[in-house]
Amino acid sequence: MHVFIAGANGQIGQHLLREIADSNHEARALIRHPDQGPELQQLGATETVLGDLEQDCSEAMRGCDAVIFAAGSGPHTGPDKTIDVDQDGAIRLVDTAKAMGIKRFIIVSSMGAGAPEKGPEKLQHYLRAKHNSDEHLKNSGLDYTIVRPGRLTDDDGTGKVTVSAGLKDVGKIPRQDVARVLLATLDSTNTTNRVFDLVSGDTPVPEALATF
Repeated sequence: MHVFIAGANGQIGQHLLREIADSNHEARALIRHPDQGPELQQLGATETVLGDLEQDCSEAMRGCDAVIFAAGSGPHTGPDKTIDVDQDGAIRLVDTAKAMGIKRFIIVSSMGAGAPEKGPEKLQHYLRAKHNSDEHLKNSGLDYTIVRPGRLTDDDGTGKVTVSAGLKDVGKIPRQDVARVLLATLDSTNTTNRVFDLVSGDTPVPEALATF
């Protein structure tokens, strides 16, 4: 499967490229600057394409079979950039995928995005942006999967997770394990048109996705 990755230069995205390099899939990494290309190709991208999530990415996506949206505005940007990337950028990519006949779309959301008003006040704007893009994807008619990880860490992944349609407590998960779940989701028919929370746990990734 030829997979278009938005956010390939981010921390989850870079882990994902490493994981895809050892799979039977090929990654096309979206980059904003040409100098990002060589490093991402070394990590595992089959090819890199220039583009901007705040603009039309249809040409960059042409010929792909699936999209993984792992982009984010980051913790050091203001509310406007959160809307531009996490909400509008994701929505634009969903619409482009649909228009181009790309049916599989996986998005990295966040625990709490299902009910932004219940989250911490300082995070509600971010959670609302994620909620809006998630809802747009759910209503798009695409074969979607919405992955909602807990607090992200830079710890080494364990390959073992907890997957649930609704966890009460926000746990932690290494970014590497999020990437492993994203890759496994590509091959898991059980995750199509589903939303799940994701934290570290005791169950190997393939088994966790197969049984939740």
